[in-house]
Amino acid sequence: MIDKLIERSPETLGGTPVFAGTRVPVRILMEHLEAGDRLDEFLNDFPTVTRDQAVALLERVTAIVVSDSFEAAA
Repeated sequence: MIDKLIERSPETLGGTPVFAGTRVPVRILMEHLEAGDRLDEFLNDFPTVTRDQAVALLERVTAIVVSDSFEAAA
């Protein structure tokens, strides 16, 4: 279980949300996926991010989108 998935601090990349324990902005994962890269390619490019972190982020984003879509349709 991942206790803290995302960190944001003014001392780290000016407050850009990053994967916890890294300096990798979470937006970089989305940019890789938008470009058609596979998750494994992202993980190879950013080895400080674990597969569990990346999958947990994607699951969290999916839950938010599905939740927002459901509420908008109601």
